[in-house]
Parts: sequence; C-alpha cells; structure tokens
Amino acid sequence: MTVHEFKVEMTCGGCASAVERVLGKLGDKVEKVNINLEERTVTVTSNLSSDELLEQLRKTGKSSSYIGVKK
Repeated sequence: MTVHEFKVEMTCGGCASAVERVLGKLGDKVEKVNINLEERTVTVTSNLSSDELLEQLRKTGKSSSYIGVKK
C-alpha cells in the first residue's frame, strides 16, 4: 500500500464529508483516509494510482491536486 497526499480546496466539514463519501465509494481499494481540514490536505492509503485517486477526488467538485507520496 502507498500513502498518497493531495491538496483539496475544503472550507468546511461538508467539504470534508464529500471527500470521505467519494473515496468511500472505492470500497476496499482504499485502506485509510486522513483529512486535515485546517491544512486542506487528504492522505489516502491505497494500491490505486495517484491519477485514479485524483480523478475520484475531483468528483467532489473541489479543486484538487496531487502533492506526492508521503513517507
């Protein structure tokens, strides 16, 4: 499993919930999601590629970008 970090323009708890919801639709393809609303970052532990995860995050309608692999 790889831990990917993304920047997502989240301004409230509703935004964070939207992120959880779209990533939750990936089911067991995602092991863990950690959302930091203050820093507007999302870390995702998954075997999926960063492109696949970014495509899913963009379904929230929020501006999203890939930061990189988190060590």
